[in-house]
Amino acid sequence: MSYIEKTLTTDEVVVSIFSIHKLFYVIPAVTSLILIGIAPLLKLVFTEYGLTNKRIVVKTGIIGRSTEELKLSKVETVELRQSILGRIFGFGDVVLSGTGASNLVLKTVSGPIEVKRTIDNQLI
Repeated sequence: MSYIEKTLTTDEVVVSIFSIHKLFYVIPAVTSLILIGIAPLLKLVFTEYGLTNKRIVVKTGIIGRSTEELKLSKVETVELRQSILGRIFGFGDVVLSGTGASNLVLKTVSGPIEVKRTIDNQLI
């Protein structure tokens, strides 16, 4: 059971779980094995992006845990950032801006247009 599923509140359901694009597993895997070990790869493996009917959650961490959450009622804009390589391989960043100074970034997410559309559908 994922962190996002474990932290659901009353009447909250998971709408979708998003993933980091597979290309970003290859680069740290090769680099890690050659230079530093496997820490960057493990960071990717233990990152979760999720959308419930009430909030958006980003969880990172291997042993320690770091989470960022943004209530859907506080989301003002959902932006898509995609480079040329992102368009070719199908990855990008989805940036959510909340009321005040809060921002939440889903980095190198796979299928960013679908992710944005799914989030937008929950905001209506």
